[in-house]
Amino acid sequence: MWKEDIVDLKLTRFYEMSTRVVLSFLILSILFAIVAGIGCAIYDLRLIFETDFHSAFKTIMVDLLTVLAIIEVLRTALAYFSEGRVKVTYIIDTVIVTVLTEVMAFWYKSIRWEEVAMTISLVISLSLVRVMAVRYSPAAVRKEL
Repeated sequence: MWKEDIVDLKLTRFYEMSTRVVLSFLILSILFAIVAGIGCAIYDLRLIFETDFHSAFKTIMVDLLTVLAIIEVLRTALAYFSEGRVKVTYIIDTVIVTVLTEVMAFWYKSIRWEEVAMTISLVISLSLVRVMAVRYSPAAVRKEL
């Protein structure tokens, strides 16, 4: 029994160290993606002078909202790195930002009302889930006790 506990402890430490190494590489790659996204948005500023404002601002806005979604993914990875668990609110925030990016793209397309209704219902349901995640989070339960 004693030897099994030692083996389990060693496997757990190996798993935690491996996870931290992989997560460190993931965080670095996310940082590079953010820098590349900002560079792409800055590069797309040239479109203001080359094309009409409408399509130029659409491209720049989608670039910036994509960078914001990547920042939310970085927050999720950093929360896992520091706390050892994934926070649901960060994931929901990422999805909401991504969906809102698509909503912004809807302004520049002609889409059916069914698609708009589905997107609105998705944003509302994600918002409700986020409120529930904050209200019933483990930290909130600990404060009440």
